[in-house]
Amino acid sequence: METIKQLLSLTFMQRALIVGILVSLSASLLGVSLVLKRYSMIGDGLSHVGFFALSVAAVMNWAPLYFSIPVVVAAAFLLLRLSEKGKIKGDAATAVITSGALAIGVIVTSLGNGLTTDVNNYMFGSILVMSSSDVRLSVILSVAVLILFAVFYNKLFAVTFDESFAKATGIRSELYNTLLAVLTALTVVLGMRMMGTLLISGLIVFPALTSMRVFKSFRSVIICSAAVSVICFVIGIFSSYEMSTPAGASVVVANLAAFALFSVIGCVSARIKK
Repeated sequence: METIKQLLSLTFMQRALIVGILVSLSASLLGVSLVLKRYSMIGDGLSHVGFFALSVAAVMNWAPLYFSIPVVVAAAFLLLRLSEKGKIKGDAATAVITSGALAIGVIVTSLGNGLTTDVNNYMFGSILVMSSSDVRLSVILSVAVLILFAVFYNKLFAVTFDESFAKATGIRSELYNTLLAVLTALTVVLGMRMMGTLLISGLIVFPALTSMRVFKSFRSVIICSAAVSVICFVIGIFSSYEMSTPAGASVVVANLAAFALFSVIGCVSARIKK
């Protein structure tokens, strides 16, 4: 308890917990729909676009978040359009954007000052990079993502499970697919600050997959995913500080452990039912 109190007294740890819990909640809720729609790699694709944006911002001395948000949101629109209406479908569209954005980001970085500490932190995550302005913007956008998800929960549920039926009932599925992509883009940009561009997709995918090992209904998976995501984030952040390991990697390892535990629980429950 004394160690926890000491950690909570640190300003950067307070910032990391506030933003991290909100981003974890956002990522876990969106992750359920993305996994069920087989869009789980969209987070990985958008994170690489985010790396490109952060590289440009670092070279040009621009505010990273303010530049990255519109760039990644635009990429989400493009990715969705390529997947739905273009000749390049699904994972192929994600691969094109992922590899292209990462390559351009590396070139921009090399033409600038090389792989600076800031860019390295964005790739692998660091709780030390959260400034006061970053925290304010992250809190506002994370709360906005959570509110929009709650308001349009029923519509997102409909387009997640049966898009054809949703269209037949008058739901504008394209609009809500776009909303899902935009909310994911915002979450990815916010999560990159601590998780890193290479690991942020784990924050989206792992909680959903973990919850699905045990629970089957959409609502129960949503609730469990949110709880697992927050708990794993807190464990990961504290262990990162104690063991001096990268924050993003520590959070992903905590999620991996939760996935293994829930997989065992799911197997045991299935055998008991038989």
